[in-house]
Amino acid sequence: GFGILILATISFNISLVKFANTYYFLLHQIIYGLIPGLFLAIIFFKIPLTLLKKIALFLFVANIIILLLVFLPGISFEAQGANRWIKIWKVVFQPSEFLKLTTILYLAAWLAKKNNHDLKKGLKQTKKDYTFKENLLPFLFILAVLTLIFYHQPDISTLGLIILISLIIYFAAGTPLWHTVLVILMGAGGLAFLIKSAFYRLDRLTVFLRPETDPLGIGYQMKQSLIAIGSGHVFGQGLGMSSQKFGFLPNPMSDAIFSIFAEETGFLGSLILIILFLLFLWRGIKISKNSDDNFSKLAALGITFWITIQAFINIGSLIGLLPLTGIPLPFISYGGSHFVAELMGAAILLNISKSIKI
Repeated sequence: GFGILILATISFNISLVKFANTYYFLLHQIIYGLIPGLFLAIIFFKIPLTLLKKIALFLFVANIIILLLVFLPGISFEAQGANRWIKIWKVVFQPSEFLKLTTILYLAAWLAKKNNHDLKKGLKQTKKDYTFKENLLPFLFILAVLTLIFYHQPDISTLGLIILISLIIYFAAGTPLWHTVLVILMGAGGLAFLIKSAFYRLDRLTVFLRPETDPLGIGYQMKQSLIAIGSGHVFGQGLGMSSQKFGFLPNPMSDAIFSIFAEETGFLGSLILIILFLLFLWRGIKISKNSDDNFSKLAALGITFWITIQAFINIGSLIGLLPLTGIPLPFISYGGSHFVAELMGAAILLNISKSIKI
């Protein structure tokens, strides 16, 4: 609800200028994001968790197959030099947004399977149960497949987020610490290679380290983002009164929506939004902690950290704490795919919470 309200106040002027319709972007978000998102959310809120665990592998594999369709001519929809979208008739969606959720569900089901089996036998789970061959190698294989796909899209920001969430779930399952350390070291090496392989990634790192670099070129977006946030002061310019969204700040309704929101509502509005995400984190961790089975624990933890980490990466990149990324602000940014996936994730979290006391 807060996200729809924010989008309404930020988008109406842009909608009027571009389409002579004050509510164009808002209606688009409701029709292609909120309505299908709530429909799927109801399904995932009602579905038995045991069934969800059984179909987790199917959902993950199906999502991978759909993700590969972005390379198929005639279906693939390219924007800004990236093949990240599929267009069927007038509907355009981004499969990678749903992969965040299906990866969480599959890893939670896979890593909980052995643990649940041992608990039924009355055995105590030990870290020796997680071997290099049976656990770490398959985990690395999954990450390698995802890396190969996202490298060719390219969409390194989403890849990095999925790997980070996957590693959190893998570590939370009780695997040996050296497994996690090894994956982190491999990931750092891979990240260094990816940064060197594309000039725009190196530019983002340069701007992060030196924000004053080329303010009319590679440093333009960061400069305009900070101007927008700083212009909000304590109480903001007023809802709908942003000036940065009119051609100054790129992607004002999607990646950079927090900057415009901060300009219009100031420090106070930004603080309220951040507190909402912190509340989501707190409640999600409590749901995970009080869940009865390992699948629910890991799935709840993964969904919680997915939403909150993505939120703080987006916000952190716009205020200069992290390099700029292309990931949206959960529940807030314009775009149907991520909105639908996030509503589905929240519904699963609520599904898990139904049977526990928090």
